[in-house]
Amino acid sequence: MIQLTDTAVTKVNEILSMQEPKPAGLRIAVVGGGCSGFSYSMAFENTPGMLDKTYKFDGLNVFIDQASMLYLDGVQVDYVETLEGSGFKFNNPNVKSTCGCGSSFSA
Repeated sequence: MIQLTDTAVTKVNEILSMQEPKPAGLRIAVVGGGCSGFSYSMAFENTPGMLDKTYKFDGLNVFIDQASMLYLDGVQVDYVETLEGSGFKFNNPNVKSTCGCGSSFSA
């Protein structure tokens, strides 16, 4: 199962509230690419796919396709703000290695 911290849910809901029309939820996926083989994708969706797993976090719908679930099981998504910048951070216990820039991984 995937986890979203309260900070991440608050930030997604803040961004979601600015969208018109308001999407049904957030899709989190693992896509091929990046220097280590896989990278994370986050995008708003109007409708979930037929085979998507839907999670609810404080009223926020999160859609994950079956293929991505293989790589996202046990992942915690957080939103961090540092001096270097801000953004969503994926803490994935399944990762075997990451690239130097930290935006892709292998499992």
